[in-house]
Amino acid sequence: MVFIKSFLVVILLSKFTACNFAPGSYPYAEEYEISVNESDLIKAIQDFKKDNPQYIVPEQTQLTDGRSNEEGQNYWYHIYFYNQNENKIIKCWTRPIDKRKTTFAFIGINQGLELGNWKMINKDFSRSENKEEKKKFEERILNKIKEKL
Repeated sequence: MVFIKSFLVVILLSKFTACNFAPGSYPYAEEYEISVNESDLIKAIQDFKKDNPQYIVPEQTQLTDGRSNEEGQNYWYHIYFYNQNENKIIKCWTRPIDKRKTTFAFIGINQGLELGNWKMINKDFSRSENKEEKKKFEERILNKIKEKL
């Protein structure tokens, strides 16, 4: 009986801490599967920003869209959007699933232009805040990008 209780405790602890031990780089990202190849999605994102320059992140942040030059970090194409009205930077990434599908992920939000104030979606917001931030992202950015595909 003691063995069973110990076993259950270990299982429960591992379930609750799994994201802390082997989470991958973005365990809490909200992922959207888009039925288009990655290069077409990136082009649609660039077109969205050209048509909506208010979403371009100011140069002072030195955040640029693209793949990292660091070894092993070029798996994701990082994208940043700026919400001028709320003074928030939105971080996203894309990565190909296959030749016809791409994952577009919403990672987090930085409050203001001074970096270091990041909150991760699906982790650092309350349930209602999280739901609201995802809804705003989908309505203001994701759906508008999908219209360009």
